[in-house]
Amino acid sequence: MLRSPYFFLFLFFGFLSCKEKTPRPIQPNPSGKYGVMLQKKATDQFQKNNYNSAFYYFNKSKIVFENRKDSANIVFNLIQMANIQQINGDYYGSKETLTEALQYSANDHFTPVINNFFGIADKELSLYNDAVYYYSKAVEGAKDSISIQSPLNNIAVVYIKQKKYDQAIKILESILNKNVFDDKATSVKSKSRVIDNLGFAYFKKGMKEKGLQFLNEGLQLRIQIDDDYGCVGSYLHLAEFYSQSDIQKSNQFAQKAYETASKFNSVDERLKALSFLISNGGGTKYAQKYISINDSIISVRNNFKNKFAKIKYDSKKEKDENQKLRLEKAENLLSLQEAKYQRIFFIIGILSLFFLLFYLRKFYQNRNRIEKIKTAYDTETRIAKDIHDELANDVFNTITFTQTQPLEIENTKETLIQKLDHIYARVRGISRENNNIDTKANFASNLKEMLSTYNSDNTNVIINSIEKVNWDLLDEFKKVTVHRVLQELMVNMKKHSLASIVVVKFESNAKTVFIDYTDNGKGAEKNKIIKNGLQNMENRILAIKGTITFDTEPNKGFKVKITMPK
Repeated sequence: MLRSPYFFLFLFFGFLSCKEKTPRPIQPNPSGKYGVMLQKKATDQFQKNNYNSAFYYFNKSKIVFENRKDSANIVFNLIQMANIQQINGDYYGSKETLTEALQYSANDHFTPVINNFFGIADKELSLYNDAVYYYSKAVEGAKDSISIQSPLNNIAVVYIKQKKYDQAIKILESILNKNVFDDKATSVKSKSRVIDNLGFAYFKKGMKEKGLQFLNEGLQLRIQIDDDYGCVGSYLHLAEFYSQSDIQKSNQFAQKAYETASKFNSVDERLKALSFLISNGGGTKYAQKYISINDSIISVRNNFKNKFAKIKYDSKKEKDENQKLRLEKAENLLSLQEAKYQRIFFIIGILSLFFLLFYLRKFYQNRNRIEKIKTAYDTETRIAKDIHDELANDVFNTITFTQTQPLEIENTKETLIQKLDHIYARVRGISRENNNIDTKANFASNLKEMLSTYNSDNTNVIINSIEKVNWDLLDEFKKVTVHRVLQELMVNMKKHSLASIVVVKFESNAKTVFIDYTDNGKGAEKNKIIKNGLQNMENRILAIKGTITFDTEPNKGFKVKITMPK
């Protein structure tokens, strides 16, 4: 989730303040003037939201202080780098940076900050138990009643996500009862956040009247101090509150949240607002906008991740350059005998590598053959199950009907014909799901037609950019795999999802085809989706050396990303 960088700076400096009410940053080592200069330049770029430049200069400053063994400034720079990574959605990268910071953090002032940032990363990655663990460590390390409030509030937010509403309410009520907030704008902002979260916890627990009272109070406080960014959270909570009772009000708050979040370029909040508008019956207009924003932010965040990784790599390469030159000189001083042994070991290594590659090639060929056999077996099993569970019962019922009813009566004949038509439709359905697929020039149109058959009064299937893929470059087996996997996804949606909107998007480049499936159905728990009949899809995709990932949570829809080589 993109957040205002000043929120993290406030959080960081708030933890550093132990006994004083006015937070202050660490004082850099005066002897490391170049490192301080780089640190100041990084801070200037950070405040201007130039995150690439800020990350670069914080990293350069860290290297300078590493040479001076100045651990305090090393940790400061690493925390700021992790902060930038979290702002741009690189939560795994931020955890690596924070782990590096822990190696230098002998100062108790920094440890709570690091733990709190660990908690933020794990919360955003939905690792809620880990998030609570790190937030609790941050609470233990906090030195005063002000700095302890942020991680306590964060723990309560995680408990709400875990549906532990009583525990969340207990924490939030205790914060308010301690009266630690004064009349300063920063304290009022923190207080409004606690009140809003408490109202939301009451609402989720079922105490709607009390929940609405606190939600409105939190919103009014935020409006009074012009906390527009904080208002977005209140609007989203109220949109969810009214989604169960007053769709019009829910849409009004969702629209306010979307408009306000757009001013701050807060992408995750915009997507959340759009999800309410879609679930409240907003139609394809909001669905298209949701897909567009979601695709854009994925691209932007991936770009940031790659740049951050490259900055770290380049700096490490520069740092090791002198050591590499020394190693090269040492190698040149090796005796002729040592060089001879090196050549022998090199030849042995090449031969070993050759045999290893040959073995791996055979291994993967055999594994792919086994996967193909298993896929065929799974298909046969599914057909047999469909015939046994659906068709056989209908045939038996029809036979029983003919044996027990007078067929000379016209109404009885009509009923018999209807039953036979129903059986015929079932047979055609099973045949259509498992018949041969036209992989020639009409493949794209046939694939689109197959997907369109799942349109109904209750489900709108949107198919994007199928023509952009040059299907002629794919071999027959891959086309069959694409058709079967998408067909199984649509059947799964029809049986389990209860989705009103389904979007299937196709993209490709010179070497790869990308297929994104998204629906707004009821979703499922991630650790259970493979057990619900989706293993067959994964086996098919693996057989063509592609990848398939499932992204779903209960009541948050179902997403599938497929990539495969041309």
